[in-house]
Amino acid sequence: MENKKVLLGMSGGVDSSVSAMLLKEKGYEVIGATLELYAENNNLESNSILEVKNICSSIGIPHYIYNCKEEFRKNIIQDFIECYLNCKTPNPCIECNKHMKFGFMWEKAKQLGCNYIATGHYAKTEYNKKYCRWVLKKSNAGKKDQSYVLWNIPKELIEHILFPLSNFENKDQIREIARNYNLKVANKPDSEDICFIPDGNYKKFLEKNSDIKPMNGNIVNSKGEILGKHTGLYNYTVGQRKGLGISYKVPLFVLGFNKTKNEVIVGEEKELYKKEILVRDINLLLVEEIKDWLEVKVKTRYSAKSAKARIIQEENDIKVIFDEPQRAITPGQSAVFYIDDIVLGGGKIK
Repeated sequence: MENKKVLLGMSGGVDSSVSAMLLKEKGYEVIGATLELYAENNNLESNSILEVKNICSSIGIPHYIYNCKEEFRKNIIQDFIECYLNCKTPNPCIECNKHMKFGFMWEKAKQLGCNYIATGHYAKTEYNKKYCRWVLKKSNAGKKDQSYVLWNIPKELIEHILFPLSNFENKDQIREIARNYNLKVANKPDSEDICFIPDGNYKKFLEKNSDIKPMNGNIVNSKGEILGKHTGLYNYTVGQRKGLGISYKVPLFVLGFNKTKNEVIVGEEKELYKKEILVRDINLLLVEEIKDWLEVKVKTRYSAKSAKARIIQEENDIKVIFDEPQRAITPGQSAVFYIDDIVLGGGKIK
């Protein structure tokens, strides 16, 4: 008899709450789990946990709270700081998915005798006969699809992951289900901020929680000519135009950084486009390695459209050659590779 016991990550939002209802409807034995992640979010987390407890109580499922603050600090916050120290732009949600939601939580699920874990992500898992394995796929949610932030999960875990929202096309459908079940979170707004920086001010967070402090330096063009002064490399990102404080004959954009010389490098928009990139820290979900050139589509940030490219593995990296040059590719962000709607894998842009 199949083990239909599932540990569901619940944040107090509408997505995970509706996920609980949908799983229960399908006959799963659902256990709610909330991860306490960040020490300074105590009030926010306490409110969310109370909401989750009330939801779990109303639908008749148990609820566990796990203190993960030390693991979160070590694996997510420290990585976030290290990226900015090295002039890279991180995506902490991707690290959180790897280490916490699909790492720590799977370990807890096994301890509870669960065969599955579930989240309210808009993504899909299914068995694929062509590849003879379980695959991670895009959901039906279009622009809200979240498969991009899941490339770094362990591939052996895919067959144990349930995404109850995989076939819904938009958030309005989820909110309607929540209203039908009289869930109080039906109209709760989406959280767009990084969970440990609720005010969105990452610069203030870095200054408070690391050795990163304002340090003036030169803004230069690609020829090395000094055009102005900057207030600290962490205050800028590739593709940025506003806030440079430079008067020039044409609009200028941040192209990159010279950490050794403490320089922000700027240039014209045409200089932002790249045809080739290297991707490190790769995680392949569909194949063991890429021995020959492979045609794929690549997303270089969550909000970007996928672009046609060819990829090949070079030792520990993947080389990507785009059919058309891509704008403002940013070191530290993820490049995620798709074959049709299946996630082949991904990595961090060098």
